[in-house]
Amino acid sequence: MPELPEVEVTRRSVSGVVGAQVLALRMGKPLRWPLGHDPAALAGLRVGDVARRGKYLWFALAHPINGEPRGGLLWHLGMSGSLGFSPQPGPPGPHDHADLVTDLGTLRLTDPRRFGAVVWSATLQVDPAAKLLSRLGREPFDLDYTAADFHAGLQARHLPVKQALLAGDLVVGAGNIYASDALFEAGIDPRTPCHRIGPQRAARLLAAVRRVLGEAIAAGGSTLRDFRDAHGSVGHYQEGAVRVYGREGQACARCRHPIRRIVQGQRATYFCPRCQRR
Repeated sequence: MPELPEVEVTRRSVSGVVGAQVLALRMGKPLRWPLGHDPAALAGLRVGDVARRGKYLWFALAHPINGEPRGGLLWHLGMSGSLGFSPQPGPPGPHDHADLVTDLGTLRLTDPRRFGAVVWSATLQVDPAAKLLSRLGREPFDLDYTAADFHAGLQARHLPVKQALLAGDLVVGAGNIYASDALFEAGIDPRTPCHRIGPQRAARLLAAVRRVLGEAIAAGGSTLRDFRDAHGSVGHYQEGAVRVYGREGQACARCRHPIRRIVQGQRATYFCPRCQRR
């Protein structure tokens, strides 16, 4: 599943669409949620800034002459989706379900499992965008989000910390790979109940989440199966930066003890039993 680093890499790779004039929006098979707008009504608008909130991408749309906001499109890549941007993408294939055609090229959503979505909203502050974004936690790179805030959120939860990170209502973006690696970086056992994590360890964990996600973005994300950015480039985080994820039985880079794999909430968790303490 594309996580925050992959979505941020995608956002950066579609910058070429900013300023383009929309010629058409062509929708294919039904996606997770309906568009909620007449596609023909978007023709002639210009694409403004492309922003990210959690794993959603917001493409603002504006009047082509005076720049007056005219809503926008909220995209989600689902479980296996990707966005491609090409001057001449060719005819859509069986898994291509949305084409935003502009005078600079076509933005295409490819999603074999159709869990992704393209949704129109007047602004991010009203439904349907507001409803979709309402349950998201804080952005990890938000400088206003302090270690004290993070610690307070942990104290209100009694579930294992790995599962709290995956839930995304405390801080967004720490998917399975990055949560495992951040917990290793912070020296915290993934089974530790959230409320047992003190202020100092909470500060280490928030810093580790930020560091791991930053490294993943710099590496172009992770491509374990089919992730590509808008120009077809794969991610490289899994090739050299990964700490523990997927390394069951291999030696810990710090203590040489074998990495262990367990299952939490039906998701694989990797950690070093010697370096990570409850």
